[in-house]
Amino acid sequence: MTGYWTGRKVLLTGATRGIGRAMAEQLVAEGATVLGVARNVAALDGMTRRLGSRFDGLEADLGDPEIPRGVVNWVADVHPDCSVLINNAAVMSYPLLADGGNHDAGIEEEVRINLIAPMQIATALLPRLAARSGARIVNVTSGLAVAPKTDAPIYCATKAGMRSFTRSLRYQAEDAELRIGICEALLPAVNTSLSRGRAERKMAAPEAAAAILAGAEAGRPEIWIGKTRLLRKVMRLSPALGHLIMRRIEA
Repeated sequence: MTGYWTGRKVLLTGATRGIGRAMAEQLVAEGATVLGVARNVAALDGMTRRLGSRFDGLEADLGDPEIPRGVVNWVADVHPDCSVLINNAAVMSYPLLADGGNHDAGIEEEVRINLIAPMQIATALLPRLAARSGARIVNVTSGLAVAPKTDAPIYCATKAGMRSFTRSLRYQAEDAELRIGICEALLPAVNTSLSRGRAERKMAAPEAAAAILAGAEAGRPEIWIGKTRLLRKVMRLSPALGHLIMRRIEA
């Protein structure tokens, strides 16, 4: 990375764990100020102690319908010079939907955190961000947005929704002649607490974070990371084969 991040304010959701934590640390090292959103107060306090004045944390549970607007208001009131949004927060559950049980609460929480909240935040902040030079919106999705696996149906659906939303939002921003890069970062399996599977088969969180930030800096519309680049090639050649491979993947 070069000097793109120096002096920027970056709103980052899911900032205290896994890839989000790694991004926060790397952004601060590059001279950015991170506006970190997470629901764990102790973890936010720990980030503030480590990163100092270049990290401003906001306790926010994105599963609460009222919170996305609160996040937007906080940025507008306290950090109006924010120029980058990274929608990174996500949860992944493993419901057996065919078991006949009631999964309503779990479905709602996952859809709110993974899909509704990031759409609301991106939409509300779009005009404000577009007024800043070199602005970006980065929506973090997954290879599972392209081809789902069996055991995380809600997560896969939300990431597919974010993939579609990101493209459409980019179209609308271009039609409105807004000067803002709207990027999708497609992740492979990453070694975090979010996912299952053997750690040695996954990308390290700092490596994934660096790839997201490098792609965002370059303004790439789609940032294919690690093994998702191979998935992209397979899906072009044979979507049926791609779906077969991904159906049982450990991620």
